[in-house]
Amino acid sequence: MKMNVPLLAELKHEAATTRKILALIPADQINYKPHEKSMPLGSLAVHVAELPTWVGVTLTQDVLDFSKPYPPTPKFSTTEALLARFDKNIADATQVLENIQEETFLQNWTMRNGEQVYFTMPKGAVLRNMVFNHTVHHRAQLGVYLRMLNIPLPKSYGPTADDKTM
Repeated sequence: MKMNVPLLAELKHEAATTRKILALIPADQINYKPHEKSMPLGSLAVHVAELPTWVGVTLTQDVLDFSKPYPPTPKFSTTEALLARFDKNIADATQVLENIQEETFLQNWTMRNGEQVYFTMPKGAVLRNMVFNHTVHHRAQLGVYLRMLNIPLPKSYGPTADDKTM
């Protein structure tokens, strides 16, 4: 089996769960922060919606250097616009994964800030750690924010206290 096959399945499965959470983001609460050190809800939601773009960044580039200009993060005023951007990003990520050459997963990728190297790992490992796992981590944070706002949570890997159906 090619490496992209299980990665595509995982991307699509996690995207469905992530989309359910993003659909609950209340546009009138984008500045909400559960703690002074927390990222605002809107910023966190946009970050989660943009993380699928890292599939292409990881698989089509060899280095991400934060000392170089990076495209600005888009802003959204509606939940529908946020979901549309997420859907586009997932479609783009799916296309990259469907068309990637097998040997690409074993090529090294480096995250750095100028001379400071944060890490170098094979692209396949970066995809799982910095893209997929990173998304799940921040999606869970969104769940906490939504819980604090008394918004019922949908199931992800099993039922929540709000959704007891499997």
